[in-house]
Amino acid sequence: MVIREAVVTDIAKIQVVRNSVRENVLSDPSLVTDEDCREFLLERGKGWVCESRDGILGFSIVDMKENNVWALFVHPDFENQGIGRKLHDVMLNWYFSQTDASIWLGTAPNTRAEQFYKKSGWDVIGTHGKGEVKFEMTRNKWILK
Repeated sequence: MVIREAVVTDIAKIQVVRNSVRENVLSDPSLVTDEDCREFLLERGKGWVCESRDGILGFSIVDMKENNVWALFVHPDFENQGIGRKLHDVMLNWYFSQTDASIWLGTAPNTRAEQFYKKSGWDVIGTHGKGEVKFEMTRNKWILK
């Protein structure tokens, strides 16, 4: 497995991963378009993929304009192999090399994702959107981790 920067030609495979998940499922897959992915990869932030002979197994994308994690997903066939952790850590290391601003994310309550972020040191700071749990990570907390 290799973690590398995501490129525009990865978008179709990123969409396959995004639409294969069992938690934080999009109510309508057309809500996240290829153009949205392109914008977040090229204009708003940066992304990474985990790739193997099996293709793209997971991805993460950070939004520098809103200082948030736009996406972090692993294909269900490759869960529990440390892929999410690697993508998460690469993303946060890069993010905090670019800015001192805190970063936030939202995820559905009572999910494995919620537990992942709690175990990763994120602080719950309230709710977001339609009842999502809102998390925050500060630069100091990440650096000291």
